[in-house]
Amino acid sequence: MGLPGPLSWDTDALLKLYLPEPGSDEFNEVVEGRDDVLVSDLAVTETISALARRLRQGSLAREAARRLQHAILGRLDEGVYHRVELTRDVHRRAEQFLLGLPATPLRAADALHLALATSARAASLASFDARLTAAARAVGLAIYPA
Repeated sequence: MGLPGPLSWDTDALLKLYLPEPGSDEFNEVVEGRDDVLVSDLAVTETISALARRLRQGSLAREAARRLQHAILGRLDEGVYHRVELTRDVHRRAEQFLLGLPATPLRAADALHLALATSARAASLASFDARLTAAARAVGLAIYPA
């Protein structure tokens, strides 16, 4: 599936690239070789939070969690992923989405992911969250999975 770029993604999508989950293989194929992937530190921090939760639950070893953290940060620092900054303007845009999309009850973090994507002029958003994908469609982004 060819998604127009740049491609932004939320935490669930980022997690699928690093942990085997339903849909991981297909998503990896979609993003493999792309050089227009947008990632925020918000997505990274939320991903590390999800890894920490799995660590506490015993489904992920501490060393594996640290390796995954270093892999994600390494790709961001090396420019494999393009960093999108969480600025004051992004916060204001997120607040506009929260108030302006009443049919889609977004959580604050999801509104921030959407604001980050649109602020960076993403054409597509990869997300496995129904509310976020509905909001992204409402503002004109292409969605994965469709």
